[in-house]
This record gives sequence, C-alpha cells and structure tokens, in this order.
Amino acid sequence: MIDKFLETIKKVLQERLKEIKKQLEEIASKSQRNQKGYDAKFPNYGRSDDENAEEVAAFEDSLSLEKNLESSLEEVELALSNISKGKYGVCETCGQKIKKKRLEILPTARDCMSCKN
Repeated sequence: MIDKFLETIKKVLQERLKEIKKQLEEIASKSQRNQKGYDAKFPNYGRSDDENAEEVAAFEDSLSLEKNLESSLEEVELALSNISKGKYGVCETCGQKIKKKRLEILPTARDCMSCKN
C-alpha cells in the first residue's frame, strides 16, 4: 500500500470512528457489564399507556441501531488496528491484497471481491 493512500484511509476511518461514537452516545451509555459495549437508553415519556407504548417502540429502535453502530465501531477499530500492524488491505480468507478501489469504497473491507463472492 502507498503511504499517502493509507493516511487518507486512516483519516476517513478516524472520522467515521468519531461519528459512530457520537451517535452511540446519543442513544446509549457505556455498558457496565462489557467495557467495549453499550446499552441503549430507555426513554421516559410519561406514565400513560400511549406514552409507555411509545417508550417501548423507541427503545426497540434504539436497541437495533445501537447493535448496528457497535458492529460498525468494531469494524472501524479493526481496520485502524490492521493499519498500525501493517496488515491492512490483506484478505483474511486468501491472504491476497484487496484492490485499492474496494478499500476506497469500503475502508473496512476484510475480504477481496473473489472471496466475498
């Protein structure tokens, strides 16, 4: 990989990391059980049946979003770790280099297109 390319990718990943953490902080708090995990916040709209139903619906949405964001966070952290270890851009399945174009489109790609298909 070209150093300039890696620096660009690293900046993109670091920005994405900040965005994901910001989004997570809006809907969740750090988990007491899992240091790397988050727990969706349960909203409090009131005591009526309608408000309780809205709370449950909002919590379910937050829970789903939280899980997706956590997964994205792990992918970004792994990609950044691989950059620092010199392992970035290598297919985890076959060990071949992942094409630059794929990494530009999906910086967290872990497999080349041949193995992905």
